[in-house]
Amino acid sequence: MFRWGVLSTAKIGREHLLPAIVEAENGVLSAIASRDLSKARALADRFGAPYAFGSYDELLASKDIDGVYIPLPTAQHVEWTAKAIQAGKHVLVEKPLALDAKDIPPLIKLRDANNVLVCEAFMVVYHPQWIKVRELIANGAIGRLRHVQGAFSYYNVDPANMRNQLDLGGGALPDIGVYPTVSTRFSTGKEPLRVQATIERDKTFGTDIYSSIRADFGDFELSFYLSTQMAARQVMVFHGEKGFIEVLSPFNAGIYDHHRIELHNQNHSEAQVFRFPGMQQYRLEVEAFARAAQGGKERVFTLEESVLNQKVIDAIFRAGEKEGWETV
Repeated sequence: MFRWGVLSTAKIGREHLLPAIVEAENGVLSAIASRDLSKARALADRFGAPYAFGSYDELLASKDIDGVYIPLPTAQHVEWTAKAIQAGKHVLVEKPLALDAKDIPPLIKLRDANNVLVCEAFMVVYHPQWIKVRELIANGAIGRLRHVQGAFSYYNVDPANMRNQLDLGGGALPDIGVYPTVSTRFSTGKEPLRVQATIERDKTFGTDIYSSIRADFGDFELSFYLSTQMAARQVMVFHGEKGFIEVLSPFNAGIYDHHRIELHNQNHSEAQVFRFPGMQQYRLEVEAFARAAQGGKERVFTLEESVLNQKVIDAIFRAGEKEGWETV
């Protein structure tokens, strides 16, 4: 069994990853670390972990941990990923891994030097609905893909929330802009060549709170908007000459809508519905990661892929400061 340690008592860990680790068939939750030992102990007791540590370094030094999950604030991801690698631990780090693509290649060197697995936690690529979307596109179910359209939004104006704190790496693009880009790249196997963007920032927080983005993939175009101060919505549509695929709850399946995608034909007279009841994308993610870390031939989201995705986000930020296209 793969022995997991978790750095921090962050909400995403409490609500999604810790339950996934506990339910996983090939892993166990061994330890929680927090700068507040009482918080670490309380969460460890809640999820049945035998160890609790009052510092992240203590957990990384433990011989009872094979790998760590890092859900710290975004601005701390690179630092603690590097420390975990140097401690010889496998690392699953919450997205976004970095705030600049140039910060990822040094982690690749560390990964290779220490012979560990390091992955950015894009749970969507493990969900069978996205594997099905990729298969349908590759098999010509919608003919030539011409346009991808997406949206991701929620409403959060809490000043204490890290998503509204610029120094912690907050903002819409780092938090949710990564999803339309990664899901389009995953589904098509293509990379964008250039982007255009309009970006609005909160006057108090300084974080980006709304973006409208256009990305040129050469053969097709991606357009999407996202916001941290709009009513909650998620959707992704892949529109081809012979039909289109709609992903009803693309990023938080089972929350925004059911686990399903719809394939419509050219004249909208027929539709096939593909359902994926009971799928737990976080559990699929941690199980795949553990198998790969233990030497299994498992497809995971690599750091090389993280570089490519972060380059898109970096280019969108640059595009928001100018008129016209920005090269990725």
